Amino acid sequence: MINKIVIPAAGKGTRMLDLAQDIPKHLINVLDKPFIYYLLKNIKDAGYEEIILICGHHAEKMEKFTREVASEFPITLIDQFKTMGTEKYGTAIPVLAAKEAMAGENFTCIYGDNLYSIDDLRAMRELNDEYNWVSLLHVENPEKYGVPVMEGDKVKEIIEKPKEFISNWASIGCYKFTPEIFNACEKVELSERGEYELTDAISFLAREGKVKARKMRDYWLDFGRPEDIERVAKFLQEKK
Repeated sequence: MINKIVIPAAGKGTRMLDLAQDIPKHLINVLDKPFIYYLLKNIKDAGYEEIILICGHHAEKMEKFTREVASEFPITLIDQFKTMGTEKYGTAIPVLAAKEAMAGENFTCIYGDNLYSIDDLRAMRELNDEYNWVSLLHVENPEKYGVPVMEGDKVKEIIEKPKEFISNWASIGCYKFTPEIFNACEKVELSERGEYELTDAISFLAREGKVKARKMRDYWLDFGRPEDIERVAKFLQEKK
């Protein structure tokens, strides 16, 4: 079973507008707690024993939060900018920042501005094999996501925000990685969007036949825009 999980939570949160001007968007309150609290609770309930949280913008606010919840969650906080010595932007960078903490082990990786179910998080723990795994969700707007090109259950490559239709099955930032992901991330060059894309690193491994895909079993909620606050709150109230 996989016991380590990495959570990139270093972004600026620009889609949250003024709400994320002075704090990481992950700390914006939903009901009576920061959004990321609910994610951490699901992670703990799924059985993970070590949480590596990658912070960046407004790192001091994330440091304060992790001190406040230290008795509840086994968090190791890593400042992406201090660890990497750069302010390079893109989803591959926070993964690279976790390299030393992984100590050569397989690990789960999920985005900190998404809410994943206990069931799906637990399922990722069971994928402790030699493959890298991408979780897929059926979406109506695949052009907004990374979409895999498949051959059976193997991923051949991932196209980030495809301009031409490939499939309605999209990656929603829930992965299982082997240590090979770090070398792949180091090879990534700037994308057309001006970012270092994690999907490019996954595509490197996919072309070597090292990536498989699984379909999500349960729910997934994005937390990127102001209107998501009410939507997530309503969902949590219904779940209770």
